[in-house]
Amino acid sequence: MTSASLDVPVLSIRDLSIGFRTGGRVVPAVQDVAIDVHAGETVAVVGESGSGKSTTAAAVNGLLPENAVVSSGTIRFDGRDIRALPERELVALRGAGIGLVPQDPMSNLNPLMRVGDQIGEALEVHGRTSGRATTGRVHELLEMVGISEPVRRARQYPHEFSGGMRQRVLIAMGLACNPRLLIADEPTSALDVTVQRRILDRLGALTSGAGTAVFLITHDLALAAERADRVVVMRRGRIVEQGPSAEVLRTPAHEYTRALIAAVPGLALSRSTARTALRQPPSEDSRPLISVRHVVKEYALRGRRSGAFRAVDDVSFDIRAGSTVSLVGESGSGKSTTANMLLGLETITAGSILFEGADLSRMRGAELFALRRRVQPVFQNPYSSLDPRDTVARTIAEPLAVHKVGDAAARRARVLELLDQVALSRSMADRYPHELSGGQRQRVAIARALALHPDLVVLDEAVSALDVLVQSQILDLLASLQRDMGLTYLFISHDLAVVKLISDEVHVMRAGVIVESGTPDAIFDHATHPYTQELLAAIPGRRVAEAGGPEQLARGPVVAGDD
Repeated sequence: MTSASLDVPVLSIRDLSIGFRTGGRVVPAVQDVAIDVHAGETVAVVGESGSGKSTTAAAVNGLLPENAVVSSGTIRFDGRDIRALPERELVALRGAGIGLVPQDPMSNLNPLMRVGDQIGEALEVHGRTSGRATTGRVHELLEMVGISEPVRRARQYPHEFSGGMRQRVLIAMGLACNPRLLIADEPTSALDVTVQRRILDRLGALTSGAGTAVFLITHDLALAAERADRVVVMRRGRIVEQGPSAEVLRTPAHEYTRALIAAVPGLALSRSTARTALRQPPSEDSRPLISVRHVVKEYALRGRRSGAFRAVDDVSFDIRAGSTVSLVGESGSGKSTTANMLLGLETITAGSILFEGADLSRMRGAELFALRRRVQPVFQNPYSSLDPRDTVARTIAEPLAVHKVGDAAARRARVLELLDQVALSRSMADRYPHELSGGQRQRVAIARALALHPDLVVLDEAVSALDVLVQSQILDLLASLQRDMGLTYLFISHDLAVVKLISDEVHVMRAGVIVESGTPDAIFDHATHPYTQELLAAIPGRRVAEAGGPEQLARGPVVAGDD
């Protein structure tokens, strides 16, 4: 980060109000927003989904949908009113003067075009290079964003890159024409914390060196506090607070900002007992519900006559009844593969998984069908894990119907009971997923998992796609359900800060191997493995929390952010 320039702002937004036409009326989305971004400055706009932050960014780039109505305000880029520009000039401005790094690389990169061609297209469209000069600049950009072997990589397609590398390609495209302003809209929210840190470090170095103004859109206040010079907090379309990031973090004026701070695990690490205190931790000598012993999972390598990729390598651990055991690691660490073997969704290459002493790999037919009643999953994305054609009631009742539990009336009664348990209104039973928020959808997924009174719930990145306030609500819900129902959880995550809040035992995985195990406090306070230490260091906001700044700020009232 660099100090803000005292010159005229690169971006100046004044009194901006935007609505969307729907159902014969205009629904307000952004109201009276005013933001400045100077050269060399990073300004982060923070807020949960629906706060208006991405709508504001889309207005700056002239990319609002057709049903958007800008009722008032000005957006000036280098003194020019963007709203007054003809479409031809606005198109020329995008990419050249205003760069964009969007959130999801898989939906923003063309799967049919080589990576180098996509970056080159951004250069040639704006007349910056042509021919061999384009090729050379593409290789330079790939190397600049930290992608090794740029000549070879430029010839590859997006599916041949990891998520972090694809995001680096988007950064290269956004910076290709040396824009004066870069809009980064949730550029790392889908990435593991270590990959996120490396990408943001690279982005910060590149933009500060060029004096680029950065307009960062994020729901993560901890990330904003570490990466931005100034923070703007939005809620329900309005700015509720803005100022220097350290000032907003240490002396927040608005209760919503205090609620965001309180809900971010990275900014409130000392609250590790807050949720576990809701129940009595299981006794050390309680029986193992699950025993994983020397489990191996190998995949055949396509195109080779021999050899295999070992995704899980000699993994062993126990899950005691009533406890929460977490597997932590980056994408590709083997944690989800381990969970899928426990769920019976992947076969075991070697070793064994015992459920109350019975070997899962030997179960067949009725025995395996009966086991599925006792082990239920909740997956990461509440948007894709629910069938959009089914009502909430049908979704929750589906496991009951599959296992032929009760008649229609009994299933309806069970659905209503489950809605009560996950703190959803019974009136939602006949709604469809698109009529619910992300947090409400995840509550439906949890209700479905509980329908058959399972002993074990496998939560695979079940809160990673949620805003911090909604995430906090779901974690509180899971803790209270465990206390009331005696549930056992296997929690899969890449986020150690969240894991510390809810776990009894933590296993850190890397490259298919458990590299470190222990209680959350032991892992956080006395991590011995370099990889665990790297994960801990990458938690957004941890350095701020350890400095003692935000703890006294987490005392304000928590504002409901979802239901």
